[in-house]
Amino acid sequence: MYLPVVLVTGKNGQLGSELQQLAVQYKALFQFIFTDKSTLDITNPDLVYHFFEQHRPQFCINCAAYTAVDKAETEQQQAYAINAEAVNTLAKACAATNAGFISFSTDYVFDGTQNKPYKPDDATQPVNYYGYSKYMGEQLALKNCEKSIIIRTSWVYSRYGNNFVKTMLRLMKERTEINVVNDQYGCPTYAADLAKAVLDILQPLSNASFNYFPSGIYHYANEGAISWFQFAQAIQQLTQLPCTVHPIPSSAYPTAAKRPMYSVLNIKKILHVFHLQQTNWRQSLQSCLTAMKAMQQ
Repeated sequence: MYLPVVLVTGKNGQLGSELQQLAVQYKALFQFIFTDKSTLDITNPDLVYHFFEQHRPQFCINCAAYTAVDKAETEQQQAYAINAEAVNTLAKACAATNAGFISFSTDYVFDGTQNKPYKPDDATQPVNYYGYSKYMGEQLALKNCEKSIIIRTSWVYSRYGNNFVKTMLRLMKERTEINVVNDQYGCPTYAADLAKAVLDILQPLSNASFNYFPSGIYHYANEGAISWFQFAQAIQQLTQLPCTVHPIPSSAYPTAAKRPMYSVLNIKKILHVFHLQQTNWRQSLQSCLTAMKAMQQ
């Protein structure tokens, strides 16, 4: 029986790792090819085009990304090469082979001056270079591949890779008190939930009789809007680590890259179009902490 081939780039990142874990449950539906930089350098167009010709994926899920927000201010060329130029290359390769393309963007394409959740069609205005590079990736994907789905997400964390939850856990074990900013608001996203959403999106699209591809920009995050301080506070409460979390203003914690003060995402569109379910952020945080504990045993 023929199974649609799904190419996943960036297999060792947070989302790529979660997709690898989840892929086992979907092996009757898809044939997965997971790649990293050593097996497919997406910044090399010739290699990408050859790979697509050789494997003919029906879908490409691009989990590869440059995510060092502060470093992007000084490593602009590297950030642009991965977040924009490589996305452009993958989109063109998908278009040439009639493959569907799913790539990911960020809440940081917004300037954070709005006081209600951002919809996918709200005006973008990145306030840092990382956000700009991701915004350019969005535009290049949509321009060069008609079958492109861009999913903006926010505050991603996982049992894999480096992220806020892991940093907080480490600091809370090392210190009796920590300070966390309390005036930046957004939506945490558990990468395992995002991975499942992506594979649930692919299922109907892989049906041979399904001739409509819902291209465009979507938002996905867990349910609920909180500050980084509230996020850290919940981590402390759920783990019962003996550490006090103090709220501080962003002005007390300067960073190389400016952050949007409010980047809450409205995700109604993706839930409606793809009939997805949304999980509350605190419930997902508990699931992640449980998964982390299981990995350590």
